Amino acid sequence: MEQLVADIQASVPQGVISRGRVQRGAEAEIFAAREALPALMTMLRDDPRFAFEQCVDLCGVDRPAQAERFEVVYNLLSLSLNHRVRVIVTTDAETPVPSVSAIWPCATWYEREAWDMYGIIFEGQSDLRRILTDYGFEGHPLRKDFPLTGFVEVRYDPERQAVVYEPVKLQQDFRNFDFLSPWEGMTTLPGDEKVHLNRIASE
Repeated sequence: MEQLVADIQASVPQGVISRGRVQRGAEAEIFAAREALPALMTMLRDDPRFAFEQCVDLCGVDRPAQAERFEVVYNLLSLSLNHRVRVIVTTDAETPVPSVSAIWPCATWYEREAWDMYGIIFEGQSDLRRILTDYGFEGHPLRKDFPLTGFVEVRYDPERQAVVYEPVKLQQDFRNFDFLSPWEGMTTLPGDEKVHLNRIASE
């Protein structure tokens, strides 16, 4: 795997920023320059030394503490040579990443999912529509700053005979949490019996 990463870096030196840590049994990993991504990916597909015929997956990672908070991770597979590589580029919420859908058409679905879930923009992607959330959905639910409860809830209103969106309302019952263990909560037992049960629990 180390030789594979070295060959890729030597072939497109301006496209590879750094090499990922290659551990025994792990996949080869490189961090690529965003602007050089199309040239790098085309070379990885067409060069017979690499022959990555398939883009198996494309996903996003959100790291809010970083200046470019998003990582776009491409997992490539060569069936003919039986090896894999992981290519990673970084971006922020405004800077687009070049689309690889012209290189691997299947990436259209993956790029739509990354945009839907994270808000990552792909330049050159002509079909950037939501794929998992509703058409009127606002926000990107896999961002770390997106609330777990969401902003709105959806329900069917029988009076309007339509699906309606309303602000999330959490019942107060779900906000009262009892963190006592079963032993700590047993306050109704006589003193001697409670001491005996506590001794059993500690043993």
